[in-house]
Amino acid sequence: MFQESRNFKDSTYTQLARIGKAIASPKRLEILDILTQGTKTVDAIARETEMSVANTSQHLQTLLEARLVEFQKQGIYSYYKLADKTVANFILSLQLLAEKRIAEIQKLREEIYTNKDNMEPIEMGQLIDRMKEGKVTLIDVRPKEEYEIMHIPGANSIPIEELEQHLSDLPANQEIVAYCRGRYCLLSVEAVGLLRRHGFKAVRLEESVQEWYSYNAE
Repeated sequence: MFQESRNFKDSTYTQLARIGKAIASPKRLEILDILTQGTKTVDAIARETEMSVANTSQHLQTLLEARLVEFQKQGIYSYYKLADKTVANFILSLQLLAEKRIAEIQKLREEIYTNKDNMEPIEMGQLIDRMKEGKVTLIDVRPKEEYEIMHIPGANSIPIEELEQHLSDLPANQEIVAYCRGRYCLLSVEAVGLLRRHGFKAVRLEESVQEWYSYNAE
């Protein structure tokens, strides 16, 4: 019985280690974070991560072997997505764990926001209350294709590269809340900076759309 138990544990932890091996790369972690926003082509992932298509494909193959992602071929393009919602939850949990246990991450975040005029985020609960009261305008500054896959109800799609062109469409007497892809995406920081320079009262939502739906499902 003891040997059977030992064999079971050894085999199980060997399989668990496949996940550890697959995510033991900064670029593969970034790829998984990008895929929380929805299905992407290899070319799109390569642009986001600033890697060659060949290197991106190699990283995706490793993630595929660990069954963290899936892909579908459409014509000449391969489209990748997370295997399921548990992978997205795992990535968020890993980020939160790392921020609690690794001081360097918190230091990096503090430096970014200190250099960006101390941009403290709005809390999720506060945003929900203000949206119910009609006191804020919520903008999604991610690419339109990500907005179309999933977005926070009531959010307006204004990709960051188009924001300056749409300033006249935003209410000057209402707080603007910008959100993007989550904790390590700086698009919302850039958006808030631009809005403030043009006289708007603006804050960022740090959480992603996935966290929004998880929060409201509780």
